[in-house]
Amino acid sequence: MIVSETDAKGIILYANNDFCKIAGYLKEELIGQPHNILRHFDMPKVAFKDLWDTVHAGKTWNGIVKNRCKNGDFYWVNATVYGIEKNGEKRYISVRVKPTKQEVDTAEKLYIQLKKEEK
Repeated sequence: MIVSETDAKGIILYANNDFCKIAGYLKEELIGQPHNILRHFDMPKVAFKDLWDTVHAGKTWNGIVKNRCKNGDFYWVNATVYGIEKNGEKRYISVRVKPTKQEVDTAEKLYIQLKKEEK
């Protein structure tokens, strides 16, 4: 299970050991970086717009995301993102687990179409 916490601007404040191991980063390399350091070029911009619109509205977002590892490889996650208040500041928690093959196949087809529409 991958867990991270960001500030309101998406800067990583916490990354668990599974996150570091799977993404191939040291904890020190992730803390202080924008979460989109992991964004894979196959991911459509509209997916992240939907994520931020949802969590800024105070709701929980869930979706299948393709992330990029430090070495250029990739991994898929079933991500749940929600907001919390911590010391009077807005924070976002993301919990990610391994998706099923069907979830990846469905997301991949959708993302190919959405990327085509971006051009």
